[in-house]
Amino acid sequence: MKEKQGINFFSLTMIVVSLVIGMGIFKTPATIAAKSGTPMIFFAAWIIGGIIALFGALTYAEIGQRLPVMGGYYKVFAHCYHPGVGFTINVLILISNAASLAVVALIGADYVSDLLFGRPSGTFFNICIASISVGLFYIVNLLGLKTSSRTQNVLMIVKISLIVLLISSLFKGVQVPIHGVNEGKVYVYNGSNGALLLMVSLVAVFFTYGGYQQTINFGSEVKSAKTMQRGIVFGIFIVLFLYLAINYTYMKVIGFDNMKNANAIGSLLFEAWFGKFGAKVFDFAMVLSVLAYVNVILMSNPRVMFAMSEDKVLPAIFQKKHPKTDALVPGLTVFAIATILVTFFGKGVDDVLSFSIFLDCLGMSTSAATLLILRSKKQGDGSVTGALKRWTPLFCILFVIAYAFVAVAVVIDKPYSALTAVILVVLVLILYRIFYYKKPGITL
Repeated sequence: MKEKQGINFFSLTMIVVSLVIGMGIFKTPATIAAKSGTPMIFFAAWIIGGIIALFGALTYAEIGQRLPVMGGYYKVFAHCYHPGVGFTINVLILISNAASLAVVALIGADYVSDLLFGRPSGTFFNICIASISVGLFYIVNLLGLKTSSRTQNVLMIVKISLIVLLISSLFKGVQVPIHGVNEGKVYVYNGSNGALLLMVSLVAVFFTYGGYQQTINFGSEVKSAKTMQRGIVFGIFIVLFLYLAINYTYMKVIGFDNMKNANAIGSLLFEAWFGKFGAKVFDFAMVLSVLAYVNVILMSNPRVMFAMSEDKVLPAIFQKKHPKTDALVPGLTVFAIATILVTFFGKGVDDVLSFSIFLDCLGMSTSAATLLILRSKKQGDGSVTGALKRWTPLFCILFVIAYAFVAVAVVIDKPYSALTAVILVVLVLILYRIFYYKKPGITL
């Protein structure tokens, strides 16, 4: 009998950490420093964002316990709202994830070029490197969940070790000068605009903490309900510690005022250890971040396609698994090919995908709210464990309000992106209505 390839506590924790910690922590704090105005507001934003992320972790952990299915991020919408809602949100997320993965892979190619040659390379080189990275982890995922999760574990152990190395530069007692500043508005605290500065800072912080919600896509493959809960919550605690520690290090080693819109602040911390060679170590860390992101996205998204196929809103072929490895070959293949095709359009695709910011807010708040629906139906009551379960509904409500607040902030800051997201949601709902509504075999 074939052994089930279940995800254990350590592997799930590494998946959570890898879904949250991407390349942003090496750059985004500089932008947030420019928005926050003062160190106190800067750290308040990171602490509040971390607390909300912890509330979200507890919320999604219980959702994963109550609805432990493959492709859970689709299933919660379809089961608690309507298959049309699940179809609409997840089709757009699949598209934006494939395009975002292509952009990240292309950015990774820039760092590969700098690591190898010390200069940027041409478009052809970037497309080849990006395609190779996607193709490499496509093969890894074809070998099954056990192989892909172990690969992810190795990548994340090395990456976390590099982040800890950055944090340890705090103890060298040096300050590193900045080499350049990116264009961007620098906000100034005037004594009465603290709330405004905190609000604009929180928007960027919330997105830096996001991604862990996709962990519920592995629901039926996690070894136990307790593993789901502990893995998500412990993963967020690791993220929270690393984020606060590295931001404190940035402020001490670089200086808060120098941080504002500074270029490649992660590289500056590596310089504290390695001098001029630190730029190469930074390139390596960024390449590693890209590879970890490529693998975890290829692990997660085909599972959404599997769940949609189960509900007959995608062709039945997406339920097919490899007879030996259980790899979701059709979904994995389509998603990988789509990603590689997008690389030919270049990094400009990222600008087109600005709608995904508002879509993420919409998805996070509405998917988290499904916990209240699952609780009202008493679904999976016997699977829910933990001393905090009586408080989880309150955490859920606070999390939903927080992301609704961020959605409003996005509408104010990027009204056209929000409008684009709303139009796309309506268009995909119309497509669902035309092709799937009341079709035989679809649960309504």
